[in-house]
Amino acid sequence: MMAPLGPALLVVGSALVIFTLGALHLLFTFVGTRLHPREAAVRAAMEAAHPVLTRETTMWRTWIGFNASHSYGALLFGLVWGYLAVVRPEVLFGSAFLLGLGLVALLGYLWLGYRYWFSVPRHGILVATVFYSVAVGLVVFGG
Repeated sequence: MMAPLGPALLVVGSALVIFTLGALHLLFTFVGTRLHPREAAVRAAMEAAHPVLTRETTMWRTWIGFNASHSYGALLFGLVWGYLAVVRPEVLFGSAFLLGLGLVALLGYLWLGYRYWFSVPRHGILVATVFYSVAVGLVVFGG
């Protein structure tokens, strides 16, 4: 099955947006202070506090770890769905599971974006979700 070029390009666009957000997020996690609290006392408190779960780490270290692993998820989505759309479109567009999984992942990120994040990632995720949804619609309903 040869996938139409339109849906493949839309999925690549979606994957590229999410990959870029993930890469920037990973960079900002480890370089600079963009993801640090503005108030130094908040960071100091996070460095001194432990989660209830364990004393083996601090809230600051978990903050960094959660941000990094969150970035890895976005990078993974971008790489896998981008790869499938370009190199193995017959696998992606021939699988309701993969198409649905990608949509669920993006909708989950979109919900998180509107619930917890700020406008830049929220708008990027919205664009990626629209691109992906249109691609799925074209595949499912023809076009």
